[in-house]
Amino acid sequence: MTKITNRSRIIVALTSLALIVTYFVPIWRIDLFAPQYPEGLTMKIWLNTLKGDVEIINGLNHYIGMRHIKVEMFPEFEFLIYVVGFYILLGLLVAYFGRLAILFWYIVFTAFGGVFAMFDFYRWGYDYGHNLDETAAIKVPGLSYQPPLLGHKRLLNFDAYSLPDIGGWIVIIAAAIMILLWIYEYYRHHKFPFKIPIKFSAILVIPVVLSVSSCNVQPEPFKLGTDVCYMCKMGIVDPKFGSQIITNKGKLYKFDDIGCMIRLLKSGTFDSNTIKTMVVADYNNPNAFISVNQCTFVFGDGIKSPMNFNLAAFTNELNANKNPENSTAKFFDWNAVYKSIE
Repeated sequence: MTKITNRSRIIVALTSLALIVTYFVPIWRIDLFAPQYPEGLTMKIWLNTLKGDVEIINGLNHYIGMRHIKVEMFPEFEFLIYVVGFYILLGLLVAYFGRLAILFWYIVFTAFGGVFAMFDFYRWGYDYGHNLDETAAIKVPGLSYQPPLLGHKRLLNFDAYSLPDIGGWIVIIAAAIMILLWIYEYYRHHKFPFKIPIKFSAILVIPVVLSVSSCNVQPEPFKLGTDVCYMCKMGIVDPKFGSQIITNKGKLYKFDDIGCMIRLLKSGTFDSNTIKTMVVADYNNPNAFISVNQCTFVFGDGIKSPMNFNLAAFTNELNANKNPENSTAKFFDWNAVYKSIE
């Protein structure tokens, strides 16, 4: 009877328990982007329900003859929670008995489940995208609207993305860890004996821990010569004057001038309710970003910004005064700056 090491058993137990998180986070997501929806529309698939902009997506799909997406369309929602429970229990049995054979069958069941899930999702997408209402307001002969199984696909003027969400990544990483552990244990018993290094254990466990915690999108340094201002469409060449908007859905908008960001906010084309945070580059340290509500803004003739708003941001007045070009400049807070730019 081939046994796995105690350290491997602990990793198997932790990996199996990590699947509990999938009951509380979405498993999959479909995102739609179009010029009229720059922030995007999202449908999130959980183990037993659908969430996100489902009603808006249904309203759009109605015009091209697609059926309304409803929870009742997916009989899988009635038993998926039990399927995940089965994998959690099976993983804990592997950890308890420590038998390599049970770990092997865990991997077999995982492979079967993954293939079946992809096939089932493809089957639903094919039927949903091809079975259209002949009385639809918009009809394009020969065109279907099957969503992508994985990755990107162009559907009329929408870019559709189908990708794992937090729960999906947990499942993928957990499966990968189980496979790596089986390979390690198999070779340990059949080729050469060696002990599993502690560092290797950490490498296996860390991805699960990281995947459990949700990803927070942060401001990112400007890529000079590559990034383009969302408002004026000019290439970003001087990061000292840059600014960024991060939305609730984690989308990042970059601007080459603080004034460009303000003009977008005032244009009426951007929904301010979707904003999570707004940051500006620190003039003295362009790779560091400051919240617009926590910095000092400077207007001055000595400041020459890319779009001639002549506006810069500093962590405080003391740091702003250290710059010689600010000797005759005026200091403002965010509210004053926002009001002053038309």
